[in-house]
Amino acid sequence: MARASAGARQPPSTALALLLAALCATVPAFASSATVASARLKATHKVASPKPPPPSVSVSVDTAHPGVPVPQDFLGLSFEMSSLPQMARYGSRGNLVALLRSLGPGVLRFGGVSADTRIAWTDARTPRPAWASGVVDADDFRQLAGLAEQSGWHIVLTLGIVHFDPKAAAREAGAAKAALGPWLEAFEFGNEPNSYALHEMREEPWGLEQYNAQVGQYRAGVEAAAPGVPVWGPDVSGSSAFETWGPGEVVDQRPVTLTGHHYPLGCAQKKPVPSVTSLLSSPIWRREVGSVRRYVSLSQSVGLPFRMDETNSVSCGGVAGISNSFASALWAAGYLPKLMSSGAVGVNMHGNVANCKGYSPVCALGAQELAGGELQAQPEWYSLLIARQLLGTRPLPTATKLRRTSANVHVLGFAAPDGSLRIVAVDDDPLGRPGVLVRLKLGSGFASASTLALSGQSLHALSGVELGESEVAADGTWTPRRLGRATASGGTIDVKLPAAGAMLISVAPASS
Repeated sequence: MARASAGARQPPSTALALLLAALCATVPAFASSATVASARLKATHKVASPKPPPPSVSVSVDTAHPGVPVPQDFLGLSFEMSSLPQMARYGSRGNLVALLRSLGPGVLRFGGVSADTRIAWTDARTPRPAWASGVVDADDFRQLAGLAEQSGWHIVLTLGIVHFDPKAAAREAGAAKAALGPWLEAFEFGNEPNSYALHEMREEPWGLEQYNAQVGQYRAGVEAAAPGVPVWGPDVSGSSAFETWGPGEVVDQRPVTLTGHHYPLGCAQKKPVPSVTSLLSSPIWRREVGSVRRYVSLSQSVGLPFRMDETNSVSCGGVAGISNSFASALWAAGYLPKLMSSGAVGVNMHGNVANCKGYSPVCALGAQELAGGELQAQPEWYSLLIARQLLGTRPLPTATKLRRTSANVHVLGFAAPDGSLRIVAVDDDPLGRPGVLVRLKLGSGFASASTLALSGQSLHALSGVELGESEVAADGTWTPRRLGRATASGGTIDVKLPAAGAMLISVAPASS
């Protein structure tokens, strides 16, 4: 009998069957590996889908129809009359002179509610009245003349009429002209006189007729004591009142410049409640556009220039956390060029050097700094520095079109005397939003652009504001540390504008 073993040969038919079975078992695994490898290869060479274009705003300017040039003395500041004795001394101390010089020639207005209710004129014949909490005298005006001469800024004085005293007003006017001479720009009679009855400063009936009758008694003595000094007015609280008081002022008082006030938000209003969001909202922007147009169109209809001689963010001195925040700088960065493009001849930003928590372009941090005139530039000051670059330019009709975005962006264009363009772009959206690409469609006549960026740490930030990556120095001077650059391509210049930011874009002509 034959013995079976492990090495014994299998019949040919059985061996072939086993081989085929083994081959069949390996095919699925091989096929699976090949499929994975092929998929990886395809993934490696997959063509990326084109990215969607970034949010943008397309901007075109009409260089063929420029407006009238922005006056060199367009910029100004406004302070309460109660601040005059303190600020008059800053001509020989502190940094106010340097701060004012950095804005070019301008106009300092002293007025506000304190001119009517708290500050009285005093001299040898005019004792301090019982109602006054402070006084102004001839020495204050002499000191103020020094500030005007050092800075190159002219002075506008409000003569109070609530505490009716035409003789005292005439003495005040005469002393002002004697001390200030050519630096005295104009007088105004009363602050927001249209609101006297509302604030219980006059009994009803009170209106333009009663105001003109009282101012008429003032003017006889003022013109005798200070002949040749122009009059501004009517200095009303808003453009709605201006519809009556503006033309009426022209007929009765013969001013050389019509004036009025504007505050986008009221300190006590309920709709909208004052906030950073409401200050920068589109409804507020549209309301401001309407107000400015009403002021300017009415003034032009009677052949006189208009100056917004008191304005800021929130009335009643401002609201802490809004009026002193970076949001106020963005608001002013859009508002000031808007006034320039409207045809207004000037603006005076109202403030209080003794209060850094409210609205004020400059202020002192404490009593020692206030006494020495060591002022600090607040967020709004940086917007004034941007507006400084637009003096002498001519506003241009500017068309904008938002693409792929609902960003809260405003753009205005100006033509400079040297043939270049100045474009101011502001994005009022909060940090964290994507920002926009500002696409300037200017044609072949322009080759490149430089950019000066206004930036802050957040809309609510109270410090850390920079313009050109530089802060205003302690001595009041400012020098940009960095300018951005952009070049034209196909007649278009693209500039990225971040959210919660503003930018001055200076476009050079191709020949320069």
